[in-house]
Amino acid sequence: MIILGIDPGLAIVGYGVIDCTKGVFTTIAYGAITTPAHTKVEDRLSQIYDGMTALIEKYHPAEMAIEELFFTNNITTGISVAEARGVALLAAKKKGVTIYEYTPLQVKQSVVGYGKAEKKQVQMMVQTILKLEKMPKLDDTADALAIAICHAHTGASRIKGYYNVK
Repeated sequence: MIILGIDPGLAIVGYGVIDCTKGVFTTIAYGAITTPAHTKVEDRLSQIYDGMTALIEKYHPAEMAIEELFFTNNITTGISVAEARGVALLAAKKKGVTIYEYTPLQVKQSVVGYGKAEKKQVQMMVQTILKLEKMPKLDDTADALAIAICHAHTGASRIKGYYNVK
């Protein structure tokens, strides 16, 4: 099954496309959709939508896993991330891709085995699981791959902890 993992953001949307067949992982593609600073928000959202649509059309994922929002201190940043996340969800919905959402805690638990793992630990496990020669340059891309791995582990086993947002 081809899974598209998404780490949403307004400036950078990390993505990772993996295939998981009978528990064997194959990395298909990874990278980021980036939008330039000092550009109107609506133009950035349009670029994200177009980028997401292009990814879905190119790789034909059966399912998309996306990180749930986690707000800390900066609500303004959270709102722009929520807008970008909404655009990613819309693109997947319009293309008929089934959507699943995971919290950062669920992703860390699934990939590392510890819900409070450090970012470096998650990155090392992503590299190991996917047999990558080197880690992707952007944290957002590594996070997107981790989200895809989480879905492969969690969604494939159909254990509780995820929900479908058809």
